[in-house]
Amino acid sequence: MKAPADLLLLPQWVVPVETEGTLTDHAVVVRDGQILDVLPAADAHARYDAAHTLALPGQVLIPGLVNLHCHAAMSLLRGFADDQPLMAWLQQYIWPAEKKHLSDAFVRDGTLLAAAEMLAGGVTTVNDMYFYPAAAGEAFIQAGMRAMLGMIVVEFPSAYATDADDYLSKGLAMRDALKDEPLLSFAFAPHAPYTVSDATFGRINTLAEQLGVPIHTHLHETADEIATSLQQHGVRPLERLARLGLLGPNFIGVHAVHLNEAEIEFLAVHGCHVAHCPTSNLKLASGIAPITQLAAAGINLGLGSDGAASNNRLDLFAEMRLAALLAKGISGNAAALPAAAALKAATLGGARALNLDSQIGSITPGKRADLVAVDLSATSSQPVFDPISHLVYVAGRENVSHVWVDGKHTVNNRALVGLDADDLSARAAYWRAKITA
Repeated sequence: MKAPADLLLLPQWVVPVETEGTLTDHAVVVRDGQILDVLPAADAHARYDAAHTLALPGQVLIPGLVNLHCHAAMSLLRGFADDQPLMAWLQQYIWPAEKKHLSDAFVRDGTLLAAAEMLAGGVTTVNDMYFYPAAAGEAFIQAGMRAMLGMIVVEFPSAYATDADDYLSKGLAMRDALKDEPLLSFAFAPHAPYTVSDATFGRINTLAEQLGVPIHTHLHETADEIATSLQQHGVRPLERLARLGLLGPNFIGVHAVHLNEAEIEFLAVHGCHVAHCPTSNLKLASGIAPITQLAAAGINLGLGSDGAASNNRLDLFAEMRLAALLAKGISGNAAALPAAAALKAATLGGARALNLDSQIGSITPGKRADLVAVDLSATSSQPVFDPISHLVYVAGRENVSHVWVDGKHTVNNRALVGLDADDLSARAAYWRAKITA
């Protein structure tokens, strides 16, 4: 007697990620939102009676992409202040705009817009850092997207909170309110060493250990950041955080552009993770992260888009390709960060950094069914010698045909499921008019 299943997927190729290489003519079986089995297609037909079967000729099935660093609601500031260095961009444009317009509604609408963009591009999980995280959580729930919500902390007041204690209090209340949502998880998100005090970092570290959640912060993004830290604290930011006890397997350093050899070794010894954001680093002229040295040291790498205000796309296919090309160009080694490593960073690497690798990040029986089908059948993709190489160097987010999160269809034949594109465009137009007024 055949075993019941909800969904039987029959792509031409499966890339499990957790194991090397590509499986040809295999099936992925889904039941109750979980990957039940991965096996040859002929065996799947013999063993399982699926409610729905979907053939995907010319397509490759991959784990859902994990965006390890994003400010989702800033999609409403896409293109608002381009071609500026980081601190001028923040101080003269972004922070004033946020001071004037930041609200629950802004964050909810901006996050919905970002979720639609990411899902359509194969991103099923995002690690988000922004104000009003409860509003962001509502948007991610509506979109059916997996998200880690950052409990953001800065020392200065905003429309969201008055001081560091208020940020922490509101973040913890948000976590308590949403902790039973199956697609949501939580992290502490102190913005950066230059916006958070030693006392606040110490309190965050204690709370993170008590709650068992990651700490996610910008780190060594610019040379100016390091110079300021030396002037104010007498040490570079990473050493300051180390002295405060923050470094460990639950620590995610974002950008990590300006690192010396000792700091790379220090991150490795402490089991830290790095969110590599190559496009944002280039666009803000922050520099190029030493990605080959980080990888050689054994540091777990994930890929992030950063916000749409500094990228200006939430596009993990673009980040994979750029990360691989930059690694080769900066190292002089064409074998640096090969396609399989770039794909792993965009999937399992991000999942590991979020401590979600037991649930997502690879196509493995027992994990949740966060899956993406990528169509390689077009003439522009021919011939296909190696589907993994094509995913990084040939395909783009426009090739994503289907997306499932927790076994539920969120993109079907390139169309969003459950989100109204016209409504999202109208919301974006409303905020553009309000911001430019």
